[in-house]
Amino acid sequence: MKHIPIRLGPLALLLTVISICLGTLAVLSFSNSGADMRLAKRYSEAVRTRYLLEEDGQKFLDEMNDAPMAWDIVSRTFEREGYTLVVELKADGESFEVSKWQITKNWEEEPELDNLWQGN
Repeated sequence: MKHIPIRLGPLALLLTVISICLGTLAVLSFSNSGADMRLAKRYSEAVRTRYLLEEDGQKFLDEMNDAPMAWDIVSRTFEREGYTLVVELKADGESFEVSKWQITKNWEEEPELDNLWQGN
């Protein structure tokens, strides 16, 4: 029986390249999942703040509908964590009708970063 030698050089090189690629993909996946988690937390905080503002506006609307009609137009502003809700109500017979319900966020420009191209 004739013995055929097995060459392990090309196989070892192929396995090394595959291992490096898989390791790189694992590190990228891990860092991407961390960034996704931070973004999800920021989004959940923003949604929570908006819902709390909506709750404040609904309470104000209920208070005004229970109060006697002394005004034709009533306006009120609510603020929470950088968000602002402006509610404007118009008298409509026995209750108030919402004429403006607007949530805005106070935007602040981020400081200029030194390592980014400014586009000019």
